[in-house]
Amino acid sequence: MLFTEVRGLPVLVPDGGGPVGTVTSLTVDVAAGAVSRLRLRRGRFRGETALPWEAVLSVGPGAVRVGSAEAAESAPVHHELLGHRVLTEYGTARGTVLDVAFAPETGRVLAVFTTRGEVPPDRLLGLGDHALVVRTAWAVR
Repeated sequence: MLFTEVRGLPVLVPDGGGPVGTVTSLTVDVAAGAVSRLRLRRGRFRGETALPWEAVLSVGPGAVRVGSAEAAESAPVHHELLGHRVLTEYGTARGTVLDVAFAPETGRVLAVFTTRGEVPPDRLLGLGDHALVVRTAWAVR
């Protein structure tokens, strides 16, 4: 599944009480190579909160189902991956992030799609305010 397919989906809990929010983005732990948090907006004026990925039961084309919205926390520091610059560890520009493929069952990052090609997850080094940093040796697939 792609990050762009998840953004905007309703977040539902098992009791069927209606949506508890809408997905705004996913936070990636680059070192682990996986999604660490689901970020959602609970209402127009309520601000953004985050759920740990472990709270996610399923991610489908129509909704994200979570075990409970009780684990929501105020949204911690987040660096949006989509639209971020891509730099090598030596500072050479390697395009911009267009999308990210991930396994919806586990949250594991499968690939990062950039304007210069696909970056495998084992080439990701770090993500900060300025850019996604990748190992130089990645080859465009």
